[in-house]
Amino acid sequence: MQLDDIRKRFLSFFESHGHQKVASSSLVPRNDPTLLFTNAGMVQFKEIFLATHPPDFKKATSCQICIRAGGKHNDLENVGKTARHHTFFEMLGNFSFGDYFKDKAIEYTWNFLTKELKLSKKNLYVSVYEKDDEAYKIWHKKIKIEPSRIYRFGEKDNFWAMGETGPCGPCSEIYYDQGKDIGCRKKSCDVGCSCDRYIEIWNLVFMQYQRDEKGELTPLPKPSIDTGMGLERIAAVLQGVHSNYDTDLFQKLISSIEKVVVKKYKENPEADISIRVIADHIRSSTFLISEGVLPSNEGRGYVLRRILRRAIRHGKKLGLTTPFLYKLVPTMVELMGKTYGQLKDQQPFTEKVIHAEEERFLQTLDNGLKILEGEILKLKDQKKKILSGETIYKLYDTFGFPLDLIELLAQEHHFSLDTAGFEKYMNEQRERARAKWVGSGEKKQLSIYHTLSQKLKCQFKGYETTQTHSKLKALIHEGKEVSSLTVSDKPIPCELIFAETPFYGEGGGQIGDTGLIKNKEAEIEITDTQKPFPDLMIHIGKLIKGSIKSGDAFDLTVDTHRRLDIALNHTATHMLHTALREQLGDHVRQAGSLVAPDRLRFDFTHFSPLTPLEIENIENFMNERIRANDPVTATVMSYKDAMDIGAMALFGDKYGNKVRVLQVGNYSTELCGGTHLHSTGEIRLFKLLSETAVAAGVRRIEALTGDGAFHYLKNRDERLKEIETELRVTSGEASKRIKQMADRTKELEREISHFQDKKISESTKDLLDLVKEKNDVKILATILSVSNIDMLRTYCDQLRDRLKSGIVVLGTNLNGRAVLWAFWAMSR
Repeated sequence: MQLDDIRKRFLSFFESHGHQKVASSSLVPRNDPTLLFTNAGMVQFKEIFLATHPPDFKKATSCQICIRAGGKHNDLENVGKTARHHTFFEMLGNFSFGDYFKDKAIEYTWNFLTKELKLSKKNLYVSVYEKDDEAYKIWHKKIKIEPSRIYRFGEKDNFWAMGETGPCGPCSEIYYDQGKDIGCRKKSCDVGCSCDRYIEIWNLVFMQYQRDEKGELTPLPKPSIDTGMGLERIAAVLQGVHSNYDTDLFQKLISSIEKVVVKKYKENPEADISIRVIADHIRSSTFLISEGVLPSNEGRGYVLRRILRRAIRHGKKLGLTTPFLYKLVPTMVELMGKTYGQLKDQQPFTEKVIHAEEERFLQTLDNGLKILEGEILKLKDQKKKILSGETIYKLYDTFGFPLDLIELLAQEHHFSLDTAGFEKYMNEQRERARAKWVGSGEKKQLSIYHTLSQKLKCQFKGYETTQTHSKLKALIHEGKEVSSLTVSDKPIPCELIFAETPFYGEGGGQIGDTGLIKNKEAEIEITDTQKPFPDLMIHIGKLIKGSIKSGDAFDLTVDTHRRLDIALNHTATHMLHTALREQLGDHVRQAGSLVAPDRLRFDFTHFSPLTPLEIENIENFMNERIRANDPVTATVMSYKDAMDIGAMALFGDKYGNKVRVLQVGNYSTELCGGTHLHSTGEIRLFKLLSETAVAAGVRRIEALTGDGAFHYLKNRDERLKEIETELRVTSGEASKRIKQMADRTKELEREISHFQDKKISESTKDLLDLVKEKNDVKILATILSVSNIDMLRTYCDQLRDRLKSGIVVLGTNLNGRAVLWAFWAMSR
């Protein structure tokens, strides 16, 4: 059975049993600061399990793409060496949110494995948590598995927890026996052995407890189910192979790799490891880049860079000295593009990113080899030839050299390695990484927000109005909920949650609203609005007058002038996205944005700086569409309908069944929850200020709109008039006059330089009188009075030519700083 068929069968099976089929979420988790990558099927349902977001369905099934190559879950270094380790894999799963529990979960699992997939019952074994008698009885009494095939394991193996606190529960695992000829072949080999004979194929988690800070377990009112089965692993079982790399999809990919590397798989064990590494890493790299992750030196981008560079190193081990990985992207699109459309959509861009990283790293490898050769040369004549831990770490961390490559090169020159010193540097690096690691990079929310999100909802009214009257539902001061606050001699910082609000909470690149909240007794100045959870708006500000208490009613008023300026910039970013795609190509995607009242910032995927003509064309497009006064409309519709009309979504963002679609004229259709204008004419003017690089393959535009753009041009015009007045030229002649002055300045600088060289040449004759001789070595040491470092360098050059052989030390005082220049001239 082919891998694609297994995926379809699994999802169809659970759909036929009333489960909602849910598409895989992005590899980049949203609203989860604890994770770097999506690493399990349950990640997209985490808010449902935590009861912070109500489910739209009670039962779900999915095939989730996952990455385990960074943070807590990291399989990177094992990939290629084993039959089943991957950085990228697909996880099949079925989930119940308070609907069915252990009996149904176990029944579904057994029926799918034995009836749908027709696996032999004789090859199946199960494990349960040692204290979970309920699961044991279901397997034994209902499924009719004899006790000798049911294993009880402890908390380490069969108890799952989402974190230190929160939902948790026992789990039950299903194992498949590959036969006595596989694995360690010891008589003692049994379920739980670390060899490959008994492989775990499915894990059922019974989420039935809530663990508090003291470690105490409380039964959940609605227990849930979370299961996971590796698609590649079950495919290997069904296809009768003992390595995931021998399954149909991997074999097609490896076939393409063989053509690129001109090596046959399974002819050389060392080469086989490299081929498996390349096969795995091209999968994870292609998916990550297609979802907007780009190589960089931190966070997700750093993990991607390590994956790519590890694959490139293994290509080099196979004899490849030029870029090759990018040539495998079309095969990936052919194999998985039908299921995961983003691969096909982003194919040209993905190829460019990988090719650019390959070229960059191959150059880096050459530089690293030069450093290693230099270190070897230094230690050549020493008795103890040991490469220092610092050098090894530098080669490993900065230049991407694997330890085995360093060992091989050292052995060739009869060197040993200071591995203890290397480990010291590695441990320090791990500590730094651990201290800096922030998961997805998103802000970690206060626990009070999480608590309040489970009992309060704040309805956003800001699309229709900037003023409303509402009751205060919760009041927060210094991170704790309080019932009331009273101002004394100075304003008191506070955070407020209302039943309804016109204030927009920061999101989608748009910053939060500011304004005023008041009633007869009190006045609160709002300096920011945040949205830590979908239905929770936090009004952040300070109580400047009177007293407030929960339950009081207030008038909420947004700063409308600031809101309008933000709307100008937000609508302009949508138009700019279209302008960039039309001018540069469909590979352009939004990679980040900032929508503020005074400016807009737009990050986008592209590989080269914009040319002056491209910038001019983009500005022309923007201002032409502004003059056309195109309508701007927002419509709420189903996600499916939005996709059917061609709406663009930010890949990886989580969207509900209903989405807000913003249309600008007939050229821009995007999903967006921000505040916008009614027509493009309200923007009045667009001015692009700068276009710069922010990362490999990511460019940034900063621009102004409306009054900001007008004032910028007005100020620039005033400065130009000042220059024209100073230069005594008429309008339009300033640039010509400045060029003339610049040319004359260069000419004068050349004359001065010639004069200085002549003067120095005469002075060096006198300096030669100061030369002394010691042990047949000429020595000149003196202090000179010069105005710049170039003059000192010229003195040195001329003295070297005249002296032919000897030691020269020249000193000078440059702006209160002592400068020494020394050299040893040797006659040839």
